[in-house]
Amino acid sequence: MFPHVRLRRLRRRKIIPLLTETHLCSDDLIAPLFFDEQADEPVPILAMPGQYRWPVRMAGDVGTRLMDAGIRAVLLFGIPSVKDTDASGAHAPDGIIQQVVRAMKTACPDMVIITDLCACEYTDHGHCGYIGECCDGFDLVNDASLEMMQRIAISQAEAGADIVAPSCMLDGMVSAIREALDDYGHQEVLIMSYSSKFASSLYGPFREAAGSGFSCGDRTGYQAPVSNRREAYRESELDAAEGADILMVKPAGWFGDIITDIRQLGLPVAAYQVSGEYSMIKAASEKGWLDERRVVMESLISLKRAGADLIITYFAEDVCRWLHESR
Repeated sequence: MFPHVRLRRLRRRKIIPLLTETHLCSDDLIAPLFFDEQADEPVPILAMPGQYRWPVRMAGDVGTRLMDAGIRAVLLFGIPSVKDTDASGAHAPDGIIQQVVRAMKTACPDMVIITDLCACEYTDHGHCGYIGECCDGFDLVNDASLEMMQRIAISQAEAGADIVAPSCMLDGMVSAIREALDDYGHQEVLIMSYSSKFASSLYGPFREAAGSGFSCGDRTGYQAPVSNRREAYRESELDAAEGADILMVKPAGWFGDIITDIRQLGLPVAAYQVSGEYSMIKAASEKGWLDERRVVMESLISLKRAGADLIITYFAEDVCRWLHESR
């Protein structure tokens, strides 16, 4: 006890680097990217300053630039030119994501390509599968939508995706996708499940970016309530049992307890710092109220400290630059 124990000794400035418990490196980061089938040039996303909808023709250039910056993995979202009830653009051989995967694999074959596996950007109603009358009214039809997810997974894997990331929060989605991938000879393709995905208020900017707003209802019937810790754990526990290779918590910053919980399941854990988290930091920084670099680094270190192995963040390229500058 004091005066013999003085913890401030550990905080001498030249000692602190030796005793740092949690480290962040570029290999921890996954960069999310939006590609727009109708874009000829990069389209700024107004709700997410510094982010763009990229044209397909620039996929190779964008991938190469990120690879040169030190990023080893990207998460791809597509905005198709046509939407329909069957989300046909999501599983078409020449769909936007399929085109982008092939272009990026050609330009930077060492990049890990992760494809968001969902239908909300591709359906004309904005929901993550087929919708119809359910026990509580109009909602996502679970089992029929599983077949849609299987078609999308196979198409993305055949285009060259290294990891598919189902985000629809359907019951049984991981086992259905694993079965389909294996049946079509894609045993080597990983599944990174959005296993504990919450019905959060932080997705607004993303819906502008991806054009995935819904025309009716909401997603509370399939995304987890933000209040339910045990339920979120059970979702990830079930996905692990069904064959997920990587689990995910989305959003990230307000859900550190969930990250810590599901780390106990023994699988790698990804944390998705979502569009609302990004835009809040950007807005406060532009006002001069926060130091963007310090806040971003603190936010990501906190996710690592909670137990995240991987962090999906729109700040990925900036963070790689800052890490390089601090060496």
